[in-house]
Amino acid sequence: MTSLLNPDRPPFFCPGCSHESVVKALDKSFQHLGLSGDRIAIVTDIGCSGLFDTFFNTHALHGLHGRALTYATGLKLACPELTVVVIMGDGGLGIGGAHVLSSCRRNLDLCLLVLNNFNYAMTGGQCSATTPVEASTSSGFLGQLEAPLDICAVAEAAGASWIDRLPATSSDLPEKIFQAISYDGFSLMDITGICPGRFSKRNRQARKLITELSERFDKSRRTHSPNSPPEFGEGYRKRSKAASPPPPLRPIVCRSKPEHSKKMQILLLGAAGQRVNTAAEILCLAAMHGGLYATQKNDYPITVLRGHSISEVIFSSEPIDFTGIEAPDIILALSDEGVVRREITILHSQPSGLIVKEAGVVLPDTAAQVVEFDTKVLSVPRSQGALAAVALLVQHQSLVDMDLLRLGLMHRFTGEQLEKTMGLVEHVASSTYG
Repeated sequence: MTSLLNPDRPPFFCPGCSHESVVKALDKSFQHLGLSGDRIAIVTDIGCSGLFDTFFNTHALHGLHGRALTYATGLKLACPELTVVVIMGDGGLGIGGAHVLSSCRRNLDLCLLVLNNFNYAMTGGQCSATTPVEASTSSGFLGQLEAPLDICAVAEAAGASWIDRLPATSSDLPEKIFQAISYDGFSLMDITGICPGRFSKRNRQARKLITELSERFDKSRRTHSPNSPPEFGEGYRKRSKAASPPPPLRPIVCRSKPEHSKKMQILLLGAAGQRVNTAAEILCLAAMHGGLYATQKNDYPITVLRGHSISEVIFSSEPIDFTGIEAPDIILALSDEGVVRREITILHSQPSGLIVKEAGVVLPDTAAQVVEFDTKVLSVPRSQGALAAVALLVQHQSLVDMDLLRLGLMHRFTGEQLEKTMGLVEHVASSTYG
């Protein structure tokens, strides 16, 4: 097999940089694999190691610092026939450490080559995650406050089953890279080397320092563990093939034409547990069955079981460019949590506005018309308060009619749940405001 090096872009590094040795070793490994360039993808990120994708006539993807493994994962899953090699430096390793751990655990068939020269060379020679504490860097004493990361030990602890470390000058490097790429699963090589542009200038005994560091770390490796998980891509395809297909999307068929072209903005102010978002969704579905455009924008805290729950709904016969609501036509005030969250909006409500509020909810002063209903009187549980308010609103306002609301329910629910919600809506619609 001929070389895959790009003759139009020969390797260009600082004199004495170990990266050039890795380029040549990688090319020899590719030749040993016997693959053409269209069957290989090199994924890189930022730094001197990020130049590798330009040196080879292969597929290439160059992305953000530390994120190379995330792109490679998507690439390998989408194109499992490709041999995917990831090149990153110790800078990308430190920045994207969580992605390295995930790759070790996932065991997708990727080969990661870490070009470890113990500093952020491109940005000024700052200390990296692997810098020895004895080393001098442009970070001053900061590099002496943290123990260097042993990526091989970390990878083994995270579950990687093919790990190796050797210097870039090793005569075994092409063969070891070949073995790493050939491994059916995630493989990681920590390739240590010299950075003459930054690290060596500050550390005249750099080679000795790096050798001592490598000896300090455990050199043991595993070529394959009997307890390692199956290769992720193969397992994923097998499981997904055996899984039941997802149900098809249910299209919304317009059953009628809009009766008016007025834009309607509705604000639902509730709390967790009142199913505010679901009620708003059903309202949108009803409007869409009526031939209207509809948008829904939700607001709730990270404590999803406590706190406010708000939905902003807009109907229009024309496309809706902005989903936010500043001056709602109708407000459904279902709880104090939601009201407090949008108190300013209620204070600025216009006299033409309508507020439908649950009994017991305290409103600030407002010029809008206020109508009260009581879920207890209607014998509606709190968890269905939002849907009850929507049913009352549809019954007594010319938004969408009850037939469209029923279509919305039928689109959202099935079986026993549909039967219960339909019964609740019919019950509430036959009532009047409290």
